[in-house]
Amino acid sequence: MDFCKETALIETILFLESEPVAPKVLAQKAQLSDEVTEKCLEILKERLSAEESGLELSMITGGYCLTPKKEYWDVLKEQYGSKRDGKLSKSAMETLSIIAYSQPITRAEIEQIRGVGVDNMIRLLVERNLIKEVGKKEVAGRPTLFGTTKEFLKLFRLNSISELPKLDEDEQERFELAR
Repeated sequence: MDFCKETALIETILFLESEPVAPKVLAQKAQLSDEVTEKCLEILKERLSAEESGLELSMITGGYCLTPKKEYWDVLKEQYGSKRDGKLSKSAMETLSIIAYSQPITRAEIEQIRGVGVDNMIRLLVERNLIKEVGKKEVAGRPTLFGTTKEFLKLFRLNSISELPKLDEDEQERFELAR
């Protein structure tokens, strides 16, 4: 069995969906078995990995979606990227990095690592839905803990936070000293 029609159906569903789709949901929408859906995803991934394809099959936040290949997106993101996806300042990126690598983390802990106030950066990152409140720390004053969101994972094309690049020893130590 060559799965041509089934693979085309999976590709069409992924094209029509605006959010990543979990394999089980994809199987339900396509009315295919989980095994056939997985085989179709393998075929589609292989087909899109060809040099002549401008798209790739990406696993983001536990689901599959069609995304532009990085080399083409870098050329076109100014024209097609969302206005909300505007570039983050160096300060915002540094704050976001601290949160991503140290989550859950309080505002005071972020400020200790950065050495400056982060109120505006926290507000900006919350507005862009890249971070959110994830709880309260069990210490005096019960400060808010922050962590990253699914939007963060989607923006950086990560399936999970564990896919972040590893920190070198100096950076890891810097993060640990502040806690």
